[in-house]
Amino acid sequence: MQALVYRLALLLALCVHEASAQSVAPLPLSEIAPGNFVHYGSLEERSPANLGDNANIGFIVGTRCAAVIDSGGSLPVGEGLREALRLRTQLPICYVITTHAHPDHFFGAAAFKGDDAVFVGHQNLPRALQQRGKFYTNTLVRDLKELAQGSAVIEPTMLVKDRLALDLGGRKLELTAWPTAHTDADLTVFDESTGTLWAGDLLFVQHTPVLDGSLAGFLQVIDRLAQLAPAHFVPGHGQTQEAWPVALAAERRYFTVIAAETRRALKSRRPLQEAIDTVGLSEAPNWVNFDLFHRRNVTAAYTELEWED
Repeated sequence: MQALVYRLALLLALCVHEASAQSVAPLPLSEIAPGNFVHYGSLEERSPANLGDNANIGFIVGTRCAAVIDSGGSLPVGEGLREALRLRTQLPICYVITTHAHPDHFFGAAAFKGDDAVFVGHQNLPRALQQRGKFYTNTLVRDLKELAQGSAVIEPTMLVKDRLALDLGGRKLELTAWPTAHTDADLTVFDESTGTLWAGDLLFVQHTPVLDGSLAGFLQVIDRLAQLAPAHFVPGHGQTQEAWPVALAAERRYFTVIAAETRRALKSRRPLQEAIDTVGLSEAPNWVNFDLFHRRNVTAAYTELEWED
């Protein structure tokens, strides 16, 4: 039912957006902690039906201003998020934070260009966007066609090398730039006043985890994240009622299985294609979109681990 509601909201937003300059329909939100509002994206593949609404996005509100945490996979999604924010507060939008360089998390940023907000990201994010921005734009147009109009790649002007504190007024956010894991530009956001961790795609729930950085690095970062003690958390995809750090267990198991079986394949001198066809298949029942992402994960793992000492 929830999936149907937000899909209808997005379609209504698009129709209004195309017809006139009137306000678009706000996205549905969950307030998971005081001042922390999350919109849970679809677990389905990007399509005109969902407008690229495939990631968990949202915002945090302080007493001085608000910060957006990821803006969604297209301009209509970003506009729906902005309208939802405006229903909660009329305070300025100080920051638009992008957790990494995947298009389901940043193409909605164009909706906030008129807010005089500072765009924030990992120090490696500009390079990643420059390298892949044209490709991501082309594939967005391929998938959404005219519905992609207005979606844009916006590079951050405030970069996080290690840690960065942002003050929203009565609410301090700690941004952490992580070593290469899911990607080479992963950023998390921690709201100190409520103990809420926005994990970006360092945490996948339900949705098959995606490896676009380093398998070894991802496992190391998962272990570091497990040592934290957030009271609330937001995965990059999916929802769970499990407590922290139990919520990390399925993702850790998935990558541990891939690592072990890929190493065995390499030790047995099995070719890449054979590894792709056999490694990690026991995990298939545990994840959504397994066929879409798993084979590329095994490919990435194989090419990384074949160079291990």
